[in-house]
Amino acid sequence: MELTNNFITIKAHIDGEPKETDFENKARHLALSVAPCSNDIIVKNLYVSIDPYQINRMKSWSSSQKATKITVSIVIEAYGVGKVEASGNPEFAKDDLVVGLLIWGEYSLLKGEYILRKLDPMGFSPSYHIGILGHSGLTAYAGFFEVCKPKKGEKVFVSTACGSVGNLVGQYAKLFGCYVVGSAGSKEKVAFLKEKLRFDDAFNYKEETDLKTTLKRFFPDGIDIYFDNVGAEMLEAAVANMNFFGRVAACGVTSQYNDAGKRCAPDMEGVVYKRIKIQGFISIDHMDIFSDFVSTTAYHLHAGDIQAIEDISLGLKSIPLAFIGLFHGHNIGKKIVKIADE
Repeated sequence: MELTNNFITIKAHIDGEPKETDFENKARHLALSVAPCSNDIIVKNLYVSIDPYQINRMKSWSSSQKATKITVSIVIEAYGVGKVEASGNPEFAKDDLVVGLLIWGEYSLLKGEYILRKLDPMGFSPSYHIGILGHSGLTAYAGFFEVCKPKKGEKVFVSTACGSVGNLVGQYAKLFGCYVVGSAGSKEKVAFLKEKLRFDDAFNYKEETDLKTTLKRFFPDGIDIYFDNVGAEMLEAAVANMNFFGRVAACGVTSQYNDAGKRCAPDMEGVVYKRIKIQGFISIDHMDIFSDFVSTTAYHLHAGDIQAIEDISLGLKSIPLAFIGLFHGHNIGKKIVKIADE
């Protein structure tokens, strides 16, 4: 059997803010069969992850690219959940649910070495396994517990606190026994953080003209932990308000992804004098704790202690606008596109 496989790609490298016209829907013929013992797998994509870091892969150059630069007009890899349609790999059988590195497309043809594993939904929606039980969740969990090493009662500030990672950091911190304040980009998101996720407080950073003074208002006794998702002025302001031996988990710099000229720096004299630790990290640094992270998070999900916050768009063609919306604050929680039903 042969079908037409539609997928999303970029027309050219994107060196500014992404626009809908930067993307296009392409198609290729795909035979739904593989040679026995070939190791090849065809996966019907069900859900794909939409993540802001992908913009750095789409640029003509980025310091974070290395070997991950996206080639124009070629499929865009992304984490996702799917169902096996055909397999030459004896470890996978037709109709197995799988999670791993798929593509922004209807089907993924995987050859050679690939990142894929069988999926046990554990009683949750399959989409959870690219969000709260996937790399977004691991980023939040490892960044907070492994990088920041919290103590009960400490004061925690989270930027982009309604995002896929930030909302989970806040939930983990509250569950652990910390005082948590988050920043977000609208009054509605501030209300969501306080009412839905039970943050101790939150503020709309777009309404603030002096972030250092703002943070002093929310943290008169100083910040112990800052989980940084945006960089630039917010990082500078947070460090200025940090206590001795404060810790910063440098997770992302979304404010700078589309504006190469947007740069700020913390007061390094203060960093030295206060012995502040600033550590960059990515989720794959902490795969050794993945099973502990999943079991712990699943337990708290089943117990109702934390919530999975998802923002799901429908259909392959919604991917470009879903991606662009990340940089305009359109999402609350993990941004996902549902490609197809099981």
